[in-house]
Amino acid sequence: MRAVLLTGHGGYDRLDIRDDVPVPIPGPHDVLIRVAAAGINNTDINTRIGWYSKAVAEATDANAASGIDGAGDDGWSGAAFQFPRIQGADACGRIVAVGDNVDPARMGERVLVEPVFRGAGRFDILYFGSEVDGGFADYACVPSMHAHRVRSALSDVELASFPCAYGTAENILTRIDLQAGERVLITGASGGVGSAAVQLAKRRGAEVIAMAADAKAEMVQALGASRVVPRDADITALFGQEYFDAAVDIVGGPQFGAILNVLKRGGRYGVSGAISGPIVDLDLRTLYLKDLRLIGCTVLETEVFPNLVSYIERGEIQPVVAATYDLSDIVKAQEAFLTKQHVGKIVLSL
Repeated sequence: MRAVLLTGHGGYDRLDIRDDVPVPIPGPHDVLIRVAAAGINNTDINTRIGWYSKAVAEATDANAASGIDGAGDDGWSGAAFQFPRIQGADACGRIVAVGDNVDPARMGERVLVEPVFRGAGRFDILYFGSEVDGGFADYACVPSMHAHRVRSALSDVELASFPCAYGTAENILTRIDLQAGERVLITGASGGVGSAAVQLAKRRGAEVIAMAADAKAEMVQALGASRVVPRDADITALFGQEYFDAAVDIVGGPQFGAILNVLKRGGRYGVSGAISGPIVDLDLRTLYLKDLRLIGCTVLETEVFPNLVSYIERGEIQPVVAATYDLSDIVKAQEAFLTKQHVGKIVLSL
């Protein structure tokens, strides 16, 4: 089968496009999916360049074409990353084979892959495209319970834009328990997770204030933001220190302290990314004197992905696809992704 093998940390030369990779064989509780489309995500680039290593303090776009000097082999989980690996956390396709303990009636189902595979414990997880092979291939094996049937008129490319970004965004909103009528600040609002969070927060009835580049403000507002401010705005000067009930942060970096400043007492801060840098300044007085809650979000709550599929099927959220590339053009797709000129997702078609 065709597949893109990540052969090590480094530049684009570490992406080995092959057509002789064996088709995986499903285990007893697995299904084999013929992948139709797969989305590009920050985590793909982060893993390739070694950004998850604790030795790295730069923003995620630092040396994204060549890799980061001095990066260790420790992945996001802390364990050494195993090469070669087929990346791709997003996948839409159809089930073409099932394991011995899976209902044969699932054959032919159109499915979305829930990218965080849960084991026996709360944090016993494997990430699709990271600890196990992912969607940048003609075929992928996934546990049957994480292959969710989806009934939708949307195209495969459109559906492939949902799993990672919208799952991450809905998980943050679930963890911070965002309610109708609350006011939420969303950083990085033109990216995959940020644009998803705008739609999903609006769906909950929240008032959304988004941070994005001026050139993308109109598109972000069309997704549901009531106001869009520049990503480098002085938000304390704009809003004061008691304005937002909650914040969804994908960016990190130098704005971190200001985000905490503009939260109300008892406010909630949810984070699942640090594209502007992982090392931040925290004034503990702001944290404890305002009774804030800081919530890191990676493992999806069990209800998140089934809920997401139901929103898709009812047409309550819409895909935002900026561009489509063939799997063989993955380098061009990552180059386009890293320009940050798009709103939404870049998707590979298989």
